[in-house]
Amino acid sequence: MSSSVIQFLVFLLLNAAVGVMTWLHCRKAHRGTNEAREYFLASSGLTWAFIAGSITLTNINTDTFVGMNGPQALIMVVWELSGVVGLLMLAKIFVPLYYKYNCTTVTELLERRYDNKHIRATVSAIFLLGDVLIFLPIMLYTSSLLIRTMFGLDVPILVLSAGVAVVGAAYATGGGLRAVAISDTYTGVIVLGMAMLITVLSLNAVHWDLSGLPPERATLLGGPGSAIPWPTLFTGMIFSQLYYWSTNQTITQRALAAPSIREAKKGVYAAAAVRLLIIPPIVVIPGLCAYKLYGRLEHDAAYGHIVGQLLPHWLLGVFGAAMFGAVMTSYNATLNSAAALYVCDIHQKYINPNGNVRRLGTWLQVGFALFSVAMVPAYAQSQGIMQTIQALIGLFSMPILAAFIIGLLFRNIDARAVIATILFGSAFYALFAFAWPAMHARDASFPAPWHFLHSMALTVWACIGFALALNRFGFGKRAEFELNTRQSWREAFAILRS
Repeated sequence: MSSSVIQFLVFLLLNAAVGVMTWLHCRKAHRGTNEAREYFLASSGLTWAFIAGSITLTNINTDTFVGMNGPQALIMVVWELSGVVGLLMLAKIFVPLYYKYNCTTVTELLERRYDNKHIRATVSAIFLLGDVLIFLPIMLYTSSLLIRTMFGLDVPILVLSAGVAVVGAAYATGGGLRAVAISDTYTGVIVLGMAMLITVLSLNAVHWDLSGLPPERATLLGGPGSAIPWPTLFTGMIFSQLYYWSTNQTITQRALAAPSIREAKKGVYAAAAVRLLIIPPIVVIPGLCAYKLYGRLEHDAAYGHIVGQLLPHWLLGVFGAAMFGAVMTSYNATLNSAAALYVCDIHQKYINPNGNVRRLGTWLQVGFALFSVAMVPAYAQSQGIMQTIQALIGLFSMPILAAFIIGLLFRNIDARAVIATILFGSAFYALFAFAWPAMHARDASFPAPWHFLHSMALTVWACIGFALALNRFGFGKRAEFELNTRQSWREAFAILRS
């Protein structure tokens, strides 16, 4: 039997082992009577360890390791460190609010604050489109490409993508969020273990000495031409992390599945500790070591190159299982959250409030999986697709974040003004992210565009101003600042202390 076949068998066995352990754990779990909360929130039965594990692994996939190590610069770690701040904001501010309003989805908070189901459905539809059209197909494509390259398989990407989709849908549909969170946590042991091994092997190859790196690659304070100029840490970086960790259904759904606020917070704090202590080294050190060993590697090749050079051949199957698991955790989590958004925010509100949630959720996730497979060829033929996706995300992330901020800070806001603001914000961001760079490319005398994180911050403030103005002059309502009374301040401090 050839070594490649043995490695592939190890790959299959490890993934099968995770599946069996997940099934055994779910089999013993207590089932709740509320079907929606059972399927999408595990009947509020997730302990802090599974919440932390699922949050961590939902955020990590092959793009994390490849993309973060690709620039071969220490400054990329700022994304992960700022993520710690985002998780702390989720624990201290948003978790108490979600539990106060007994939310199943993050968008339910919008409905409660604006007393309007249409804004909840609008934001859910935007989230849903992003999941189905962007995130799910990308995960399938990158994982299939990894498997084919790693094991030298002569199999079309579309066939491999279908196989990945079947496995991901099996977790998501078979056991709902409970199965997803448990498989995420078990997979996390393999993923983080292998990632730390790669980091140790990288440091060992440079004799644990990273001195001699060019200053621009060893700094945490980026200059004007850096990937992350330091002023952006106080502008768009804050809003980007707040959006991702606190208002993103795929992430926050795990924190909503605890039996209590205390247990949810423990899970989020544990995820923050992992992001502070474990994630930073594994996403930048291999890239820095690759620079010292091989020089500058183009096209985000640093991580793959150093793995190929340093990882013992007999561990290739384990590494493949880890990387496949990293993608799978993100894929099945996105499937489940997309179904939750449709069922809870659209179907039950507008079509049938008493339908069979498990059956509907299962068919939805099967449909989303099939559609994402069909979308894979479009991404396989694209060039530089990841940069385009990052720009596209800003079209809806900042306007939606503004909707949350307005709803939490102000009362007497007409929901129609906020729905219009989301459209305004998308156009506003597009002007800075797409139109401005295009004009500069045509005419070099036109001022160069600023960093996209600055554009994100400006978009949030512009959306808040636009919504308040439209609310006052378009709908005749005067917004009231939520914290303008002594009672409101007492409630705010109570949330922060809890």
